[in-house]
This record gives sequence, C-alpha cells and structure tokens, in this order.
Amino acid sequence: MTETPDPAQRSVELTRDATGRYTARNAAGASVSFGQADGLLSPVELLLAAIAGCSAIDVDTVTSRRTEPVEFRVEASGRKVVDDGGGNRVEDLHLGFHLAFADDEAGRQAAGMVDRLVALSHDKNCTVSRTVEHGTPVGFDVDVRIGDGAN
Repeated sequence: MTETPDPAQRSVELTRDATGRYTARNAAGASVSFGQADGLLSPVELLLAAIAGCSAIDVDTVTSRRTEPVEFRVEASGRKVVDDGGGNRVEDLHLGFHLAFADDEAGRQAAGMVDRLVALSHDKNCTVSRTVEHGTPVGFDVDVRIGDGAN
C-alpha cells in the first residue's frame, strides 16, 4: 500500500556548495543560498527574514486586496546572546512594520486594517514566530559514512 503524504509536513534539503556556503531547496525547487561567506545572509538573518516574511505575508495578502501599498517594509531585529551555559541564542526579537498607502478610500481602508492584521498574525497566523515563541524542540538524526559518500 502506498502511504499518503502528510499535507501538513514541511521540509527543505540543505546542501553544502563550498566552505561556509549552503543552499536550502524545497520540494518545488525553490532555493536560497546562505552561510558565512561574503554577500550571503547568515542562518540567524534567515530566521529574522522568516519571522518578518511570515507576518508580512499575512498583512500584505489582506491589505493588497484593497490597494497596492506605496511602501511595504518590515524590519526584523534581535540580539545574539550567550546564555549561562555557553549556548548561543537570539533574544529581544522585534518586527517594525513601515507601510504607506495612497491617500484615497482604498488606501485608508488598507491602513485601517494593519494593526489588527499584525496582531492576528502574531496571535494566530504566523507559524514561524509562533513556533519560536513556543520553543518547539529540534530533533537530530546523524548518518556519517567513510568513503565517497554515495550509498
């Protein structure tokens, strides 16, 4: 019997391109390069982008039904700290929404929705920030071989 894929499952595959340079790719083939090399976002910056992007999509999807924004910018920030046990993490995560709409009826309607949409994203819809806030555990499997790496 063929097992039905779980529609709730999300995944990416990461490959090493060079020292300090990686590509994450989803099943649809979309990809993003990142790492510690010049010109790349770091993994922490990708986390900030994911949090900002998740909430931005929630706000943009609804407001753009009324009108296109004149400006749509979200700043995500956090402070990297080392805890008492020597572990790294990011604290003080914050999103700053900077939006502008035309001075017309549709623009005023869209602008009037933003506070509610940001709150709804934070409280219910943004999977990324809600996952971070709830502290979901991360599991690991390790498969190391000696040789050319081929199965």
